[in-house]
Amino acid sequence: MASLHAAGHQVDDLGDLPVHLWKPDRERPRVQNLDEEVEALRELAGTAAPLVSTDTRLLVLGGSCTVALGLCAAVADAGIEPHLVYLDRHLDLNTPESTTEGSLSWMGMAHALGIPGADESLVRLTSRHPLLQPSHLSYLGVEPATEATEWERGQVDRLGIPVTTQAELVADPTAAATRARGALPDGPFVVHVDVDVLDFLDAPLAENVNGRNSGPTLVQLGEALDALWRAPGFIGMSIGQLVPAHTASDPTSLGRFVEALTPPGDA
Repeated sequence: MASLHAAGHQVDDLGDLPVHLWKPDRERPRVQNLDEEVEALRELAGTAAPLVSTDTRLLVLGGSCTVALGLCAAVADAGIEPHLVYLDRHLDLNTPESTTEGSLSWMGMAHALGIPGADESLVRLTSRHPLLQPSHLSYLGVEPATEATEWERGQVDRLGIPVTTQAELVADPTAAATRARGALPDGPFVVHVDVDVLDFLDAPLAENVNGRNSGPTLVQLGEALDALWRAPGFIGMSIGQLVPAHTASDPTSLGRFVEALTPPGDA
């Protein structure tokens, strides 16, 4: 928050919601910790909805990438059609039926879209379901050829969801971000950032440590986020999968990440 203040922003820190920790769920191994996820996201949506406004910007720091559902649910509950730029190296379009991994963090967008096989309790997180229409979701930074299952690639093709790839993001972050935003309808939109989109060698921040020598640097991520921040209609951002403990190997990385999130106050 100090960095945002220093950059010229007025910041209201509303504190933390209760922490929900992952634990092995041996009773429902293909949809682990479902009840806790639903409870946490409903709590987030209920808390954040009164704060959603076209005159301010909402920043949500979470753990699981399902935090993006909570942000979109808050936007919907505030009476605004959710539009989302999903900045991640993964599509997160699997369902409990399409994968045995069991982590809902890798299934968030499948549930936001209400894809067949998604768990109904998460699909019906709010009175609006599905939470997103395919034309209201735009991917930025993904690498479908190597970081997606055949099922996920099939859903992208079936639903016609626009994808701006990792290679495009790295080559020209500003143009890629502008393209991803332009794929959505005009009007308010939010952004979700999964920290594992980053090159783990440049910034060892993510829960997923496999992204070595691929993905954008923090400087490149900052350029993309600056373009999104400045785009008309930007009203909020969620961040997932950040693991500060991993920064012990590079103590500069967390500070550089904060800088990437901190645009000038006149933006």
